[in-house]
Amino acid sequence: MSTNCCGTTTALEHEQIAHNPDTTGLPVVVIGAGPVGLAAAAHLTEHGQPFLVLEAGEQAAASVARWGHVRVFSPWKYNIDAAARRLLQADGWSAPDDEWLPTGAELIADYLAPLAKLLGRHVRLGAKVEAISRAGYDRVRTNGRQDAPFLIRLEGGEELQARAIIDASGTYETPNMLGASGLPAHGEQQAITAGLIDHALPDVLGAERDHYEGKRILVIGAGHSAATTLLALAQLPDDTRITWAIRAGAAARTYGGGEADALPARGALGTRLRAHVDSGRIHLVTGFFTHTVDGNTVISRDPAGHERRITADRVVAATGYRPDHTIAGELRLDLDPILGSTRALAPLIDPNAHSCGTVPAHGVDELAHPEPGYYAIGVKSYGRAPTFLMATGYEQARSIAAALAGDWEAARDVQLDLPETGVCSSSLAEAQEQRVGLATGISGGLLATPLPLATATVSAEGGSCCG
Repeated sequence: MSTNCCGTTTALEHEQIAHNPDTTGLPVVVIGAGPVGLAAAAHLTEHGQPFLVLEAGEQAAASVARWGHVRVFSPWKYNIDAAARRLLQADGWSAPDDEWLPTGAELIADYLAPLAKLLGRHVRLGAKVEAISRAGYDRVRTNGRQDAPFLIRLEGGEELQARAIIDASGTYETPNMLGASGLPAHGEQQAITAGLIDHALPDVLGAERDHYEGKRILVIGAGHSAATTLLALAQLPDDTRITWAIRAGAAARTYGGGEADALPARGALGTRLRAHVDSGRIHLVTGFFTHTVDGNTVISRDPAGHERRITADRVVAATGYRPDHTIAGELRLDLDPILGSTRALAPLIDPNAHSCGTVPAHGVDELAHPEPGYYAIGVKSYGRAPTFLMATGYEQARSIAAALAGDWEAARDVQLDLPETGVCSSSLAEAQEQRVGLATGISGGLLATPLPLATATVSAEGGSCCG
């Protein structure tokens, strides 16, 4: 196996890593026991590959549990990985109704928890990964590097070895900053510490209702999490004053595709949100560039230096998420300078060119780094792109598991069939609005606002295959 002058590797080398005699007896370590991480484990099981899943939380899908009150907008038939379904059914599991729209809590109780239980001792909870390297090799050393096992250091100092790593740790713990320029707003951290700022998807109608009811609430962000929270807030009594602030000049991106959406529940989200804005229940402020949080005042400063102020008792920062590659700092990663995905994947997921439903199928080749055997999958693989869907993550897991088992024909036979998902960027939203006459849906996010079941239920960031 050869390495070029800069330490990058060829496709052949990525194929050879699966059969490295120095690491054959070691497991594949999967980081994260969320939907995509457990799907990877299911596919590795079917291929007869030894593996260990490391989950930082005290339960499987710990991040999903944090939005358990939210109902996803895609039905069960899109939320269950194929290999996971086969394993569960062989164990006597009864699948939920394919057309039901589960909450995050139901997603865990009826699917992810049974899957984790079935995988048993191969899923280790309370195991937070602190760093990854190659045993005996820092990032600079090249000769013999590809033959060295991966070294995983856990919080507390314990070290494990692996022949390959599938990082499905997600981005839920690393939300974007509130500041409009990608930097923290002045005073942001102090406001978080003081309890003024919450991150996306608080339980507005449940456990955290007292924090919001009857107060002045400011929601900042134009994505699916913002829409979810806004619709929940609109169900509170009228003395709850709701302001929605976005950087864009219009909310077309959030309103999405409406009746053109193949998932009716998702399409209904934008329709209802727009109706609340039109009625005045939600006050929309466009062109808002968060710059400073001063006590209860959030100050916008646009590129021309003009300032505006909004006073709020509570701020919800629904500004999206970003990947944290710190744990892989001693590995050789080739990240796109804009999105933070692999360079090969970036043009396929660019939100300036793609909606969630137009991202093409991709797998091991697009996800490979110059460090053979290391793959980030799931929402982390997309960097800052908001176009990730769970079905895409399941196909990533299938492809990489096949590659690690040496079945490269199956690994490269990537296929993905998604329903039409609306749009994932403001420019695409405007085009969609022109095409259908009225943009009234939401783009392909991952979580849903809890809506009455007599209507459809809808979603925004982090959990279902197609929404």
